[in-house]
Amino acid sequence: MNRSSDYSQGKRQKEQQQARKQQEKAARRQRRREQGSAEPELVTADEIAGGLPSIDEAMRAIEERATGPRGVASIPCRMFVGGISSSTSEQELRAVFGEFGVVADAVILKDRGTGQSRGFGFVTMENRKDAGRAIDQLNGSELNGRRLVVNVATDRPR
Repeated sequence: MNRSSDYSQGKRQKEQQQARKQQEKAARRQRRREQGSAEPELVTADEIAGGLPSIDEAMRAIEERATGPRGVASIPCRMFVGGISSSTSEQELRAVFGEFGVVADAVILKDRGTGQSRGFGFVTMENRKDAGRAIDQLNGSELNGRRLVVNVATDRPR
């Protein structure tokens, strides 16, 4: 019997809680009705525009930017370079790719045990557009008697 009284007590508390929430909701609704609809604040066009430039000023600024040097940050691109000869150095690789743009990094991977070139490496160019031209020109070309394979590097799952 004790269990049924606990159940009914819990049920009564829940009903009282629901009734209190309904009363609070009704009170909030009544307060909103008493406040009435809010009047929108009237502002002038000058207040909205604030310190915005005129159309003529904006057009002049656009024209000036178009004639000036581009300040857009370049997007770097990392490329895989395969078929590298064992006699090719990182400086030589950097010089070959440097003909197409600024080279940020050039690395030839070496065997841990022997220190010999593994035949591939990575070149990072500062500008993605330069990297595209380098891939077009150098993929399939010859360097120190070996045919290069050049493409955009992809992360391989570990």
